[in-house]
Amino acid sequence: MTEVPVIDLVHAEQDPSALVPLDLACRDHGFFLLENHGIDEVIDEMWQASATFFDLPQAEKRKILRSDSIPLGFYDRELTKRKRDLKEVFDYMLSREDRTDLNQWPADQLEFRQAMEKFFIQASDIAERTLQLVYRALNRQVGQETGCPPGDPRTSNVRLNYYPLSDPLSGAEAGAVAGLGDMALHHHTDPGILTLLLQDMTGGLQALSKTEGWIDVTPKAGTIVVNLGDAMQVWTNDNYRAAVHRVIPMAQTARYSTPYFYNPRNDAVLEPIAGLTQGAPRFSSFTWRDYIKGRVDDNFTDLGEDDIQIDKFRIAI
Repeated sequence: MTEVPVIDLVHAEQDPSALVPLDLACRDHGFFLLENHGIDEVIDEMWQASATFFDLPQAEKRKILRSDSIPLGFYDRELTKRKRDLKEVFDYMLSREDRTDLNQWPADQLEFRQAMEKFFIQASDIAERTLQLVYRALNRQVGQETGCPPGDPRTSNVRLNYYPLSDPLSGAEAGAVAGLGDMALHHHTDPGILTLLLQDMTGGLQALSKTEGWIDVTPKAGTIVVNLGDAMQVWTNDNYRAAVHRVIPMAQTARYSTPYFYNPRNDAVLEPIAGLTQGAPRFSSFTWRDYIKGRVDDNFTDLGEDDIQIDKFRIAI
């Protein structure tokens, strides 16, 4: 039976043999669990702040509704695979002095913002350490000199997810947008390098295994779920797999989760890394900037076709 392995972060950084189950998982379904990460207190603060935010009245949350021009903030009608997901989200990024800050924070919720910014900083560090583990499993080291691209917290983002038991939209609102599908979150891959996912103990997350079909990613207290993204699959020339995953509808208890999406630099080129894998390149080159734009364009409106996927750049053999 295919399982999602539990990797001790500190132990794996010291003992290469601990990376064997990580390597096998990355080749089959792209998921593993990370323990001994050392940020439990920060995660607890994030959970408390997240629950407080989603408990706000709908009208209050919609004061910071995201849009085409301001892609961060609250949203309750996002599409995946042209179907509306049964969830509410709040997105934010690292605030920077060298660019316009697109973050929208709820009014009079200073503790919320502080908890989220603290979590972002700590998650960025864990993401970089985790990326190094993945590269070590491929017998590579992070850095330009070895050809293994780093991630960039400046392009990365955090999302708070809330999966309610019923549609957050009223009847009239629901009738004006795309209909709900049969999943709380429809099957997809994440576009970036890797995702750190915090999930509560409700369950519902499933991964697509190459050998066994859909398998449960069962919650385990104290762990962070890690799944690989499209950039990693392209860089490794299909050796490591972008995790196809979904969330089944909640039957009895609402679900909360928080992914940190660790992304490439804006000017990064996505193409198989020479020397990282054997065989001819399976993907042509494309840029992260163009790819992520194509992935998010249809989050707001059904554009009549599925969002862009890495198979668009696959070289016919």
